[in-house]
Amino acid sequence: MYHRIVTRLLVLIAGTNNPSNGVLLASAFAEGARSAVNDLTIDTVKLAALKIDHFRLEFYDPACTQEEDFCALQHLVEQADGVVIATPVWNFSVPAHLKNFIDRMGSFALDATRSRGTLKGKPFFLIFTGGSPGAAWTGLMRKTVSFLPQAIKYFGGSVLGQHYEPRCMEGHGRFGLVVDKRPESLARMREEGTRFARSAAHYALDGSLPIRHGMMHKAYSLTQRLLAIIR
Repeated sequence: MYHRIVTRLLVLIAGTNNPSNGVLLASAFAEGARSAVNDLTIDTVKLAALKIDHFRLEFYDPACTQEEDFCALQHLVEQADGVVIATPVWNFSVPAHLKNFIDRMGSFALDATRSRGTLKGKPFFLIFTGGSPGAAWTGLMRKTVSFLPQAIKYFGGSVLGQHYEPRCMEGHGRFGLVVDKRPESLARMREEGTRFARSAAHYALDGSLPIRHGMMHKAYSLTQRLLAIIR
């Protein structure tokens, strides 16, 4: 067990189905996290249940009054030592409420110039589910949702890992819960949760990241600073 006074994880659920493959995978991920870190706090939020207005430019105005749900979610993101996003892939993208929240994050995850992230390397893990086979994810769908990890990096976060769960269908043309019958997928999520929680605990303790991701974050941050100077 890794000892730390408190490590905080935030799990964002973007799907709307109940039961949900994404929720079950995220639950296994959380189970693995709890096995690795003492005094772990995990907040789980279903984005579809929140009332968050669509992005408008005035939301960048510091004097703008943000909605209560958005302010609460912003606080959870800022306080978290690691963030997990579980989302289905719908029509080559993610649900609109997740995309809207990513757009809205710019109000607190970017500096006043909107050119540098402020998340200080905060660890993220992305869980995707979809009806397509793994080959379609590798060849195409990973590209169509690439805005999500790229936005997180731009905001100053570090994507420590991604998982795509393929063929989430009960039959031809019938979407439904299937991962409850995939012990290997649930076991993998527990393993990923264990690794991620340990990284989040290190980050909470001293702001450090796994070596490769720490180097990538520093390089990305340097590029942002150079581009800001050029502008």
